[in-house]
Amino acid sequence: MLFASLPPEFRNRDEARDRPVSSRPPAPLFGFAVGADGELTIDHMNADAANPAGEASELVLEAGRAEAHYWRELWRYRELLGFLAWRDVKVRYKQAALGAAWALLQPTVQMVIFTFVFGRLANMPTGGVPYPLLVLAGLLPWQLFANALGGVSNSVVGNSHLISKVYFPRMVVPMSALAVALVDFAMVLGLFLLVSLCYGFVPGWQWLLLPLYMLVALLLALGAGLWLTSLTVRFRDFRYLVPFFLQIGVFVSPVGFRTDYYPNWRALFALNPLTGVINGFRWCLLNGNQSLDPLTLGYSVLLTALLFASGVWYFRKTERQFADVI
Repeated sequence: MLFASLPPEFRNRDEARDRPVSSRPPAPLFGFAVGADGELTIDHMNADAANPAGEASELVLEAGRAEAHYWRELWRYRELLGFLAWRDVKVRYKQAALGAAWALLQPTVQMVIFTFVFGRLANMPTGGVPYPLLVLAGLLPWQLFANALGGVSNSVVGNSHLISKVYFPRMVVPMSALAVALVDFAMVLGLFLLVSLCYGFVPGWQWLLLPLYMLVALLLALGAGLWLTSLTVRFRDFRYLVPFFLQIGVFVSPVGFRTDYYPNWRALFALNPLTGVINGFRWCLLNGNQSLDPLTLGYSVLLTALLFASGVWYFRKTERQFADVI
């Protein structure tokens, strides 16, 4: 144990020098001890009004404590997460003439285009489902994934003014970006419900399983987004890569067509982790009028878990450097 006496602070050094010794408060006495595991213990040894007996009050600074309690620390900042999420939702369509209607306009236009291209020109099978409804059921998971991925991948750079000045768990920023994607999803889901009722499709019990597929889509977007937002801090080229990837992804994903009518291509479709998610959404929203391939769904869940775990690992590995590099 190492003892050290720390002198009190005075505004004026002359005043401290001329002050009688008897009237000066006793200098606080601290004891320092470093354990074999790197744990630093600080004991306050003085007696005062709050501690008349002079019993040692102990403060433990444990090496790696912040890492060990990372998720507990993240939970402590849940109010900040909610604040950032609400801020992103408020500024999403701020000063826009159409406001939140933009969230409905984009999938509506895409539904019309895909219905014309795949339904009229390509004449792809629908399985008895109206093609606009088939396309909209595929657009729902795609819009959720695309909006979440776009928001998460730009979240750290977009909040550079906050990250460079204030300490908080950096994971709060990408997680808060998911709120906008969920709000847009809720509005498009309402549009789908209206269209399905117009075509005579009443929601069935399969809708109860929809949150599970939503969770897979969000975890997939969050895992990929954590990789991209960490890399974007160092290499700003990734800001241009994400929109390019999303433009291509909507066509290589089964958004405008069904996969259960092409069994010979099932292995190729399974390479896209969104295939199982989109098929699961269609199965839920169309009351089972879409066969589910356990292999494709299992591959989607497995790849989502790997991508999410690796994304969290890489983000936590690099987040200490964000304030210096950004």
